[in-house]
Amino acid sequence: MTPPDYALPKLSFSSGTLLLERCPRQAVEKVFGTLGWMWDARAGAWRIDAIHYAAVRRRLDETHLACEDSVPQWQTVRAPDVKLHSLRPEQREAVDAWRRSSRACVVMPTGTGKTEVALSIIAEAAVSTLVVAPVRDLMYQWHGRILQGLSYDAGVIGDRVFRVRPVSVTTYESAYLHMERLGDRFGLIVFDECHHLPGPVRRDAACMCAAPMRLGLTATPERSDGRQADLPELIGPIAYEMPLSKARGKTLAEYEVVRIPVYLSPDEQARYDMLSRIVRKYVIERTKSNPHFSWEDVCSETAHEPEARRAVRAFHAKKAIEDRAAEKLRVLEDLFRLHAGSRTIVFAGSNAMAREVSRRFLIPCLLNHCGKKERLDILTGLEDGSYPAVVANRVLDEGVDLPAAKVAVVLGGTSSTRQARQRLGRILRKSGNARATLYEVVCADTNEDQRSRRRRGSDAYQGTRHRRL
Repeated sequence: MTPPDYALPKLSFSSGTLLLERCPRQAVEKVFGTLGWMWDARAGAWRIDAIHYAAVRRRLDETHLACEDSVPQWQTVRAPDVKLHSLRPEQREAVDAWRRSSRACVVMPTGTGKTEVALSIIAEAAVSTLVVAPVRDLMYQWHGRILQGLSYDAGVIGDRVFRVRPVSVTTYESAYLHMERLGDRFGLIVFDECHHLPGPVRRDAACMCAAPMRLGLTATPERSDGRQADLPELIGPIAYEMPLSKARGKTLAEYEVVRIPVYLSPDEQARYDMLSRIVRKYVIERTKSNPHFSWEDVCSETAHEPEARRAVRAFHAKKAIEDRAAEKLRVLEDLFRLHAGSRTIVFAGSNAMAREVSRRFLIPCLLNHCGKKERLDILTGLEDGSYPAVVANRVLDEGVDLPAAKVAVVLGGTSSTRQARQRLGRILRKSGNARATLYEVVCADTNEDQRSRRRRGSDAYQGTRHRRL
C-alpha cells in the first residue's frame, strides 16, 4: 500500500543546494551512504550541493525509494530549424564519446569546431540549456551561433542584461552570481573554455547547478595551479581528446614556429643587471635565516618590509625591460615588411608594450577594457583589410573568433604552455593551402628566455626554428 503523499520524503532545490525533507537519518545513511548530506537544523532538513542531483536521483532509483522530487524545472526544447554543417568524423567521435556518459569534457585544438560539437549536442539533448563563456564577447558570440545554427533566440544573462530563456548564454561571473536562482532551470550546462571553471569562486557555477547533463569544452585543460584535477568532479572526465598532430594540415593549417632571439641594449642591460642585484640581494639575505624562503614570501612581506617592496618593484621593472626591449620593435618592423599584405596579430606581454606598438606602427590596440563597439570595429577592420594588423595583450589569447590571419608575432607572455597553444591557435584556422607562421621574439639571457623555454614544452612547438633578423 502506497503511503500518503505527505509522508513521502521531499526533494527540492534551495539556493544552489538540494533540500531533503521528511527523511530520517537511518534512511539517508542507507540510501545515500557517503554521498555527503549535511543536517540543517534551521530548515529541519538535509542539504547537499545541487551538483549532486544526478547522483541523488540515481540512488533513489536504484533503491526504489519513493520521493516527491520537485527539483527539475527544465523543459523539453526543440530547435525550430537546425542548420548545422555535417559533423566531420572527429567531431562525431566527440559527440558520441560525450553521449556515453552525458557528463564529460571534450578537448580539441582551437579551430577544430568545438562549437559545432556543442551545438550538435544541444540539438540532440533537446532540453533547457545554459552555455557559460569566460567573457562577454564570447557570450554574444555563442548567442549568434545558437541563432544561426539552431534558429533559436537565446536568453542573455550578463552585461547588465537578465533575460532568461529555456536556452540561455551567460558568463562565468554572472553564472556563479545568479546560479542560486537558476540552478534548477537547466538540464544541460555547457562550460566553454572550461579550464576557467576550477577557480575558487567560478567553481560555484557548477556546484550550485542541478543540471544532470554537463559538457566542458577546451583546447587546453591544464592550469598552472593543477586544479584541472577538479574538472571530473565539476563537469566530468575527459571523454574525447584530439591531439594537435591529428588536425595539423587537415582540419587546421600547416604551420611553423620561428624563434627570434634579441638582446638588450647596453643601457637596458645595465639597468636590468642593477635591478637583478636588488632582487637577488634581498632573497639571499632572507634565505640565510629561512632556507625555505620563496618569492611568495617576498610578496607577503611587502606589507611591512620596505626592502621587500623595493625588491618587488625591481622585479616588475625587470619584466618591463624584457617586455619593452627596443630591439623587439626593430624586429617587429622587419616582420611587418616581410609579411606586407598579410593579416597579422601581435601579442604583447603587457598593456604598456601593446600601446607602444600601436603608437609606433599606427595599428589598433585591443585591450581588456575596450568596449564592445570598439572590439567589433577592430576585428571587422582586420577582416576587411582596413587594418593590416592588430596588437593585443591577453584579450585575444582564447575563444574569440578571429579573421583568417596567418601570421602572429609573440613579443611577450607568461611561461604557460596553455597560453602558448591558445595564441598559436589564433592563426590555425584553415584557409585554402595557406601556411601559418608564429614568430616568438625573445630577449636572450633574461628571465624571458626561461619563460619561453617552459612554454615551448608544448607538443605544438615541436620543430621550432631559430632565426636572427
